[in-house]
Amino acid sequence: MSSSRFDDSDFVRACRRQPHERVPVWFMRQAGRSLPEYRAVRGTGSILDAIADPDRAAEITLQPVRRYGVDAAILFSDIVVPAHAVGFGVDVVPGTGPVVERPFAARGDLDRLRPLDPGSDTPYVIETVRRAVEMLDVPLIGFAGAPFTVASYLVEGGPSRHHERTKSLMVGDEALWHELMDRLADLAIASLLAQVEAGAAAVQLFDSWAGALSPDQYRRGVAPHSARVLEAAGETGVPRIHFGVGTGEILDQMADCGAEVVGVDFRVPIDAARQRVGPGRALQGNLDPAVVLASESAACDAARAVLASNGGHPGFIFNLGHGVLPGSDPDVLARVVQVVHDEGRVRCE
Repeated sequence: MSSSRFDDSDFVRACRRQPHERVPVWFMRQAGRSLPEYRAVRGTGSILDAIADPDRAAEITLQPVRRYGVDAAILFSDIVVPAHAVGFGVDVVPGTGPVVERPFAARGDLDRLRPLDPGSDTPYVIETVRRAVEMLDVPLIGFAGAPFTVASYLVEGGPSRHHERTKSLMVGDEALWHELMDRLADLAIASLLAQVEAGAAAVQLFDSWAGALSPDQYRRGVAPHSARVLEAAGETGVPRIHFGVGTGEILDQMADCGAEVVGVDFRVPIDAARQRVGPGRALQGNLDPAVVLASESAACDAARAVLASNGGHPGFIFNLGHGVLPGSDPDVLARVVQVVHDEGRVRCE
């Protein structure tokens, strides 16, 4: 097990299902367009430009900790940074998301996914982690995109509702699919290990679009590769979180991939998710981010319902069921944090 100054934090102890007093809270996409201070620092142009500037990226990483008083920071970066850094031809277009100039379509495209050398390909990520950790008094979460979700962008050429090209490759050319997933798993592993070495106290593997798959598709084409990423990250000793959207039917398989924490989106109550995941795993979630847009009272009542669904279990981190929406009121989110801290108590097991 790793040893850091954050091992006794509520966040790390909750990840490990160890005794602590209050429920820790952080928000996916807590650094983003909902914060005016983010918009002031972010600047124009691609988000990849801001990510490549450690001064800006570290400042953006710290902003939500100052604003909300959350119990963890998450690195300001993007899941396509490794693929971009090795020259695959990925950009992140404002209002659209990742866009690929020449999508992955044939075996020859494997050559465009060379191994990642974080020290030379993404030194700015390493420097951002170091700077942020030096300034933070809460743990920093590093992250990577899971092979399937990154593959979906590379194959589709951008965001997709149905992932038809991705699924067609998965079932139509299994050998090529697994080779692609192997390359992307290698990118994720290299990136995560570098982030932990630079000071990240935990990591999250984002498989955002895994919910588009049937349980059999996930078992055959995805789970082994996510498990390999999580196994490699586990050798560092830091807690690992595994998250996807719409994954209620595969939560048990996601838990079997090896992470200490399984992220739950807003579609599955925490108590039901705990039954699906089984013992031995902590859970993270799962306030519907859209409720934050309704009103402060609605958001706080919904947060209390999430806490009640958890029932005081020590293996629990409060979060949204997906990322903070751009139109969210920061004051409402700050109030949600206060409610969780004031009312989210943990019972002894």
